[in-house]
Amino acid sequence: MQPRKFRVPQRKTQRRWRVPPALKRGDEIFEGLGVLDELSGEKGLVLWQSLRDALLWAEAQDDERASLFSQDAERARMAMILASQPSPDLEEPLGVLARMLGEPTQISEEMVALACRRVSQWADDEGLLTTALAFAQAAATVTPGDPGVAFAVGKLARRRAEYARAETWFRRTIALARQIGDWATYSQAFLGLGRMYMQRGNLPVARRFLVRAMRAAQRNSLHEIEGMALHDLFAVAGEADRNEEAHQYARAAYEAYGPHSATMPRLAHDVAYWWIRRGHFAEALPVLESVLPHFPQPGDRMTVLGSIARAAGGLGQRERFREAWESAHDLLRTSTTDQGSAQGLLDMAHGAATLGLWDKAETAAREALDTGSRRNEAKIRLTAESLIESVRHHRTVENNQKSTRGDAGVDPMLAQDFVRTLQMSGTHA
Repeated sequence: MQPRKFRVPQRKTQRRWRVPPALKRGDEIFEGLGVLDELSGEKGLVLWQSLRDALLWAEAQDDERASLFSQDAERARMAMILASQPSPDLEEPLGVLARMLGEPTQISEEMVALACRRVSQWADDEGLLTTALAFAQAAATVTPGDPGVAFAVGKLARRRAEYARAETWFRRTIALARQIGDWATYSQAFLGLGRMYMQRGNLPVARRFLVRAMRAAQRNSLHEIEGMALHDLFAVAGEADRNEEAHQYARAAYEAYGPHSATMPRLAHDVAYWWIRRGHFAEALPVLESVLPHFPQPGDRMTVLGSIARAAGGLGQRERFREAWESAHDLLRTSTTDQGSAQGLLDMAHGAATLGLWDKAETAAREALDTGSRRNEAKIRLTAESLIESVRHHRTVENNQKSTRGDAGVDPMLAQDFVRTLQMSGTHA
């Protein structure tokens, strides 16, 4: 079944798609300094030198590369690599960058760029975002016409909250992708800009970029990317209390994703959580119960358990609240990560307070405050502090369940569709 299109009136404009330059430096004193800040010792030094050599090689002309490095540079670099005892994921890409020193005219740009991308992925997996960004940017310097590599730089810069740098890389991606007809990356770059402005709290600008992402994806039958854009447009509309519009975007995202999309569980959770925030617990709880098996990762699972506890509290279902509470705390005791924990604990505190379980509410709110403080999550800290104050005075912090009659933002049929689709698709555990 083809997804129903949610369309916005289009403007026909003529644009000149000159490829713009992108920012390559943040606030560091010299390029690559962040690598040394994140990684000390021999490993940091070998990564920093490999980065600098890749950038030097990339910016040199073909006829200049033969004389860039000394004759024993490759041998010396391999000795450094062995001394640093790199992880298996780093051995091969660092070896390629060492070979570049010995054979600067024989090695290809594709091989050097791939090596830089693999180091970037390793650093990202290790939580070393500055190093990941530096090597992604090196890959983009080696292959300046590749829109996918440019897009990766934009995403990493956005995640590091380097918004000015991120925007220049997303705009460069758009121009490069349009030149070669890479419409998937073209659409994703607009999506990246929209998410960046959402992150900055500028919802009107975010909406404009997300609409452009949606249109580009629709034109090229890119249903998954179309669903992502509609998903984010739902979030923007919900945040702005445009309930009718949010409802339409939620339905359109569901249809664009289709029943087999790996992103469907996240959409279902986001819509159910929006219903919770507006007091529509009866629609939310069955959806959340169907979502839970699709999130085996501790951080995601903690978030969903918190949402279930809050919805159960809003419905007065003490037993279901207790089950979610115990499952969440079992997870906290066994998990090695606290990602998602603070928000889940806050939602459990809301559910406990609604049920009049004041001790549990204060316990969860204080745990959320501790976790949020440890992770430097300012919004979580402020919300937790306000919640603790309300709980101390035994003030109910959740509205009673609202009637769905006449509320265009609640769609019982969509709730049923989510439950049916998630149950049919099984789990991802």
